[in-house]
Amino acid sequence: MNLEKKSKPYPITREQVWEAYKLVKGKGETPGIDGVTIEDIGANPKKHLYPVWNRLSSGSYMPPAVKRKEIPKGEGKVRVLGIPTIKDRIAQAVIAKELELIAEPRFSNNSFGYRPNRDAHQAIEQTRKNCWQYAWVIDMDIKGFFDNIDHGLMIRALRYFTNEKHIILYAKRWLKAPVQIKDGTQIQNTEKGTPQGGVISPVLANIFLHVVFDEWMTIHYPDCPFERYADDAVIHVKNEPYARQILKAVSQRMEECKLELHPEKTKLVYCNRKGRRKKKEVKHQQFDFLGFNFRPRKVMTKDGKLMYGFSPSISKKKTKVIIAKCRDLRFHRWVHLDIHQLSKALSSKIRGWINFYGKFHLSGLKTAFLHLNRRLAKWAFNKYKRFKRRKSVYHALRWIRQLARNYSYLFPHWKYGFTP
Repeated sequence: MNLEKKSKPYPITREQVWEAYKLVKGKGETPGIDGVTIEDIGANPKKHLYPVWNRLSSGSYMPPAVKRKEIPKGEGKVRVLGIPTIKDRIAQAVIAKELELIAEPRFSNNSFGYRPNRDAHQAIEQTRKNCWQYAWVIDMDIKGFFDNIDHGLMIRALRYFTNEKHIILYAKRWLKAPVQIKDGTQIQNTEKGTPQGGVISPVLANIFLHVVFDEWMTIHYPDCPFERYADDAVIHVKNEPYARQILKAVSQRMEECKLELHPEKTKLVYCNRKGRRKKKEVKHQQFDFLGFNFRPRKVMTKDGKLMYGFSPSISKKKTKVIIAKCRDLRFHRWVHLDIHQLSKALSSKIRGWINFYGKFHLSGLKTAFLHLNRRLAKWAFNKYKRFKRRKSVYHALRWIRQLARNYSYLFPHWKYGFTP
């Protein structure tokens, strides 16, 4: 890519734009309101990337409107995402990468979301260990976090990390970028909120919550460890009175920062396990965090004995999500495929569920894979006339069961014993 060098007021190089383009290209992003795809940019990078670099480095870049999209969350709820244009994602990636290099060394070790070399499994593992050491958990839920971030406070938090003029300038513009709804109307964002879906949004969210929560907790309650993944957080406390005191203080802190803890989803949880006194009057003895449910359950000790511990497994909500995904795929209607082709089409999804949700308590996937096996039996029933003639899925299920015994390699979950 041959981009002409010029003296610019802001230190953004052509190489930064090119690296940002490769980063966005690797994720296969959805086009925004202008309809320009990543393939269009790849076909003529100079035409599309030169203006991005030229405007970013001169201070004249103005972000286009963000396309609003609603994603179902289950239980009739939706998550509102903002989809920037591909070129705007590239511009955001340039600033986000620069900002990440500044902020990352200062972030808390208890923060795991959207950070390099950190993931949800590390957060779950640390939560599991702390639940054994601390009897109480404050399960926090910030109500509408991304919709309620105050722009003024966000910029103050950003200045806590950097005073680079171009970073502050473009952060302000992205915070105030208009949002385009389904009918094409554009709504101007002026005072609060940042759309989920932007490249820079996770970095800004981490910066904001580092100042509002992470550092505040470290200063005021250093004896209470916590785990935070984006706007989801849990705090570990030794006893109930202290937990109630901290919950009240955290709630006040959020109000000071123009946020609110969800009154129904935020709760105190008693981590009941062997060796702790049972508290029958406690309302909550389990909680969900990052798709995992923490509650008392049987665990294996190092010497091979079973005992009751407080450990994670896939949550009921995520089990329902997997079942709904199997239903929405409608693979029981893919009768044009043979069993090997069906296996190839489904295996990557099944492996993903096993690798993520089976990390800590594999048997927790039993319900989801029971439904999956029944769907496979329906596929066999629809495909083969010999089962249809009997007008019963039972014989198709028997055939799938025998197949799982003889050819367990066909589907990933069969290898782990989740057979029909």
